[in-house]
Amino acid sequence: MREIKFRSWIKNKEKFIYDFILHQPRFNHSEKSILTQYTGLKDKHGVEIYESDIAFDPNKNIKGVICYDCHQARYKFVPLSLYHSNAGDGGWSGFELNVNRRLPEVIGNIYQNPDLLEEAEL
Repeated sequence: MREIKFRSWIKNKEKFIYDFILHQPRFNHSEKSILTQYTGLKDKHGVEIYESDIAFDPNKNIKGVICYDCHQARYKFVPLSLYHSNAGDGGWSGFELNVNRRLPEVIGNIYQNPDLLEEAEL
């Protein structure tokens, strides 16, 4: 069974918290924090892969962002060129994250490492 957990990006402190309990919200969470969900997968170094992580796929020599495709109900590795051009409707073009395939390596996330969103080659 997949472990269900989240991390929360606290906007005003510019940091993630990982160990917390979700309660019935008394405020709009999106104003103060952003929740991202654990995919249930780890990269080859044992780093947990979350939504909004920036990863590198050494096989394809490309960087991408981990996104949840709500149309296909699955997590995807979305190459930066497709991430930047996405229409924003919740459907993502990219490669399905799958334990049967070699997983990309986490190198950062879109909140703490926005500079990694540049499309320059590694």
